[in-house]
Amino acid sequence: MQEAFGIVVIVVSLVALVVAVIALASSGRTFDQIGRGGLSIGEDGPRAAPASVTTAERDAEIRQMLGARNARRVARGQAPVDVEAELRALTAPPADPGLREEVRQLVQARNARRMAKGQEPLDVDAEVERRLGELGG
Repeated sequence: MQEAFGIVVIVVSLVALVVAVIALASSGRTFDQIGRGGLSIGEDGPRAAPASVTTAERDAEIRQMLGARNARRVARGQAPVDVEAELRALTAPPADPGLREEVRQLVQARNARRMAKGQEPLDVDAEVERRLGELGG
């Protein structure tokens, strides 16, 4: 009886192995598609903004968020910020990398002159951002 039990266990295991291999081979890419679909996040790389969102809609939503932030600032007793100035700063195109590098070189040269005079050097990154802000870029 014990010999028959061992044989049955081995035969059932081999048959199950063969069935599993056949099922895996016939499934194709089914297992690769699990968890993917229209609601998956980050599977197809970065997505562009929907074409239906216009600049005016985007600006209106940003204004709304800035208005809410101003309301929180006023509730804390702080002075409100200019919503339109903040909107312009948030939606301004980034500065040209060449211009940014030129301004950085200018600030570094200015720092070298300041250090030669014995003055404290400026924070290069903060000064670059300040100067680009003055230029509007």
